[in-house]
Amino acid sequence: MRIAIIGTGYVGLVTGACFAQAGHRVTCVDVDQPKINLLNKGKMPIYEPGLSELITKGRQQKALDFSSDARAVAASTEAVFLAVGTPSSGQDGSADLTNLYEAIREIALQDGCLVVIKSTVPVGTGEEVQRLIERLRPELDFDVASNPEFLRAGCAIQDFKMPDRVVIGADSERALDALSGLYCAMGIEPTRVVATQRRAAELIKYAANGFLATKIAFINEIADLCEKVDARVGDVALGIGLDCRIGRQFLNAGPGFGGSCFPKDARALAKAGAEHGTPMRIIEAVLASNETRKRSIAAKIRAASGGDLQGKTIALLGLTFKAGTDDMREAPSIDLVQALVEHGAIVHAYDPVGIERAKPLLPECVRYHRTALDAASGAAAAVIVTEWDEFRHLDLARLKRRMAAPLLIDLKNMLSAEQVTGRGFKYCAIGNGTSPTRDHAFKVWSKPRATAYRTGEGTGRRSSISLNSKVVAAE
Repeated sequence: MRIAIIGTGYVGLVTGACFAQAGHRVTCVDVDQPKINLLNKGKMPIYEPGLSELITKGRQQKALDFSSDARAVAASTEAVFLAVGTPSSGQDGSADLTNLYEAIREIALQDGCLVVIKSTVPVGTGEEVQRLIERLRPELDFDVASNPEFLRAGCAIQDFKMPDRVVIGADSERALDALSGLYCAMGIEPTRVVATQRRAAELIKYAANGFLATKIAFINEIADLCEKVDARVGDVALGIGLDCRIGRQFLNAGPGFGGSCFPKDARALAKAGAEHGTPMRIIEAVLASNETRKRSIAAKIRAASGGDLQGKTIALLGLTFKAGTDDMREAPSIDLVQALVEHGAIVHAYDPVGIERAKPLLPECVRYHRTALDAASGAAAAVIVTEWDEFRHLDLARLKRRMAAPLLIDLKNMLSAEQVTGRGFKYCAIGNGTSPTRDHAFKVWSKPRATAYRTGEGTGRRSSISLNSKVVAAE
């Protein structure tokens, strides 16, 4: 099948590269000519593991190319996937559909074409798109379907090829058959295809991200409670996560959620509820909780550092909103850096892939480094902000020698307290209790691990499982 992908952002490039690998002839289109030139030279505008290699292979096999001429490309394709950005508009959280409607006006479709909305859009957008095309081309025979993406930054290619589900919202059998056939031909089981009405498909994406954001905000508040009642959030998260009704994913306490999806989609969901007279009170609370969370982290770092950050060097290890991506959109590090600077700290920073994207978003006074050890040189505290795997393997002896004070603050609960304190560090983690004798909001792990029991499958025997919080939290 000849496929056009409109938009060469994160979703568009992954979708195009994976369809090309599956044997289709794909052209990715963008109005950003410099970006198209970059892609045609074999260079990547974003970081996503495995994507560069996949795009290179597609180009070599002449299954994938890039163009800025949307009209010409769409005129010769059987399916057009719209994967343009739909950012938040202003302060009310509504989705800005300018890019989407401009793309529709630009493309020239052929009879029988399938228009697939991959972008995250408000409920009813599919109908608006259909009406717009009908006004522009009243004689055209076409279908419009909703096919929201559920790609996780850092493992997007795997998510596309082996999805939990493929949601298809279509109001015609022709559109449903064409789109489901496209995915099933890639080896995706038909049982993973969720066929529904177009409006439901549009809402599924917002509801999914709203629910996941809720889990993160919930466990972060539980972490705050743990610090007050002398409990470990890792044990609590595992204890509730083993309940199949709850699940373990997205129960990792940290500095708050960010990225291109959760904050934007939660705001859009709250806006949709308000517009239709059904306030999303839970989502509104989640958004407020997350903003409070991001602002509170700097205060906790200040407390762990003795109550004063004026003139102290704080080394931030990781800047992107999560590991495996260079995406800095609404990353917790942005608020954290601003707050640290306001408290008088001198901020040094290191990130394996995100520094160039971080620079325009962070204060000019931030000093960037090529390694974690360089960033921590002379620092009064080193703070793990993003769960990059290399931070699990820090040379703690060298790190201690380079720092002005041996304080390691782990906002992702990645490390072993015993290992870190054994190297002479003061180790502070998220949600690990407090006591009256402590003068800060974090606590070094010192108590025995909790132990749970389960019945062995088919044996009737009980086997013990160590509830090691550091391992669970690093999942």
